[in-house]
Amino acid sequence: MGNSISTNVAEGDVRTSMESWRAVSAAVAGNILEWYDFAIYGYVATIIARNFFPSGDEVGALLATFATFGIGFVARPLGGIIIGRMGDTKGRKAALLLTIFLMALGTIGIGVIPSYNSIGVLAPLLLVICRLMQGFAAGGEWGGATAFIVEWAPQNRRGFFGSFQQASVAGGLLLGSAIAAICSTLLSGDQMESWGWRIPFLLGIFLVPVGMYMRSDIEETPIYRKAKEAPSGPQTPGWILAAKAFGFTILWTVSYYVILYYMPTFTEKYAGLARTQSLWSNTIGLILLVVAIPAMGLLSDRIGRKPLLIGCCIAFALLTYPLFSFMLSGTSLATVIIVQLIFGLMIAMFSGPGPAAIAEIFPTHSRSTWMSTGYSLATSIFGGFAPFIATWLISSTGSPISPTYYLIIAAIVSAIVIATLKETAHEELR
Repeated sequence: MGNSISTNVAEGDVRTSMESWRAVSAAVAGNILEWYDFAIYGYVATIIARNFFPSGDEVGALLATFATFGIGFVARPLGGIIIGRMGDTKGRKAALLLTIFLMALGTIGIGVIPSYNSIGVLAPLLLVICRLMQGFAAGGEWGGATAFIVEWAPQNRRGFFGSFQQASVAGGLLLGSAIAAICSTLLSGDQMESWGWRIPFLLGIFLVPVGMYMRSDIEETPIYRKAKEAPSGPQTPGWILAAKAFGFTILWTVSYYVILYYMPTFTEKYAGLARTQSLWSNTIGLILLVVAIPAMGLLSDRIGRKPLLIGCCIAFALLTYPLFSFMLSGTSLATVIIVQLIFGLMIAMFSGPGPAAIAEIFPTHSRSTWMSTGYSLATSIFGGFAPFIATWLISSTGSPISPTYYLIIAAIVSAIVIATLKETAHEELR
């Protein structure tokens, strides 16, 4: 009798574990595809500038390109609120299916828009519309996927499971960077300028069926189903929790969009690398980031979230300026790769524990809505326009080192907010 009970419990644990990994795998696969779609714009920014914003002023065209990149983030808070609310009321699965469809539509749209020389001002207008569509989808995607993955995780492994959310984001960036690098390697400069840049966007059409298939066959999280059946007790107002998530996210988003999105443009223009070298060095840094994120998530389950999060903030505050200076001191590809590997490890210190830590701030009843709102607002304000701000700072000051000030300030602000948060690594998810 006792053996039978033990066997049934063990079988139940195995089944639950398999369900968890299956659900997380589905969410991760869809997340990779979506963030590939969203990221590819940044990796061909200099080409987009010449095709959609032609002018005699190269810096002006690049600023316009990155402003359009940032416009995609204006829609993120709206997507976070609407799709996040949908995730809390209709289920995480329905929200995730909607986001992948909208993201793919916006990405493929960019790939087929005629250039400025063909249709004039209508070209940048259509580009803005597609970026807004991508931004709306991304706003709902991040919070929905984070809630879904963390809620499926076993209690003592939320950091590890949650880290796959951010690893999949980095995986999407890696896929985008690698494909852009491959296209730049295989095609001539003229081919890449005229039509080759469209290939990474058009590849989105082949990725959609994969994501839709993976996500159509997954179940809602057990904790969400339980929360739907039970009335919620007294809770801290959602906007207060969202404000904490907002401050928490500032360094996270600024580091991502300066180091991982803007860096290929920066190293091409200021570190003396060719476009192909810039893309490959960025890709190498992303490979390390993807590998390091789960390791940091697992470590956070053992030692807590805050030591790693605060450690990342301190590292960015102290090391950013000297690392940029080192990168600008020489023009070798090896120098840039070393710097990007170091930055990859620093970002992994935040991105590993980050998804679990931010999800643990919120109760299940409102997690998707308020987490998406706080995160998306911070990303919209501080992350989406980070490449624009970096370009503007360099143009205004005449110093390529000036983007480091933005990173240092972000690190200080997030460190202050994180220091006020409660350690939640070993507590039950509410």
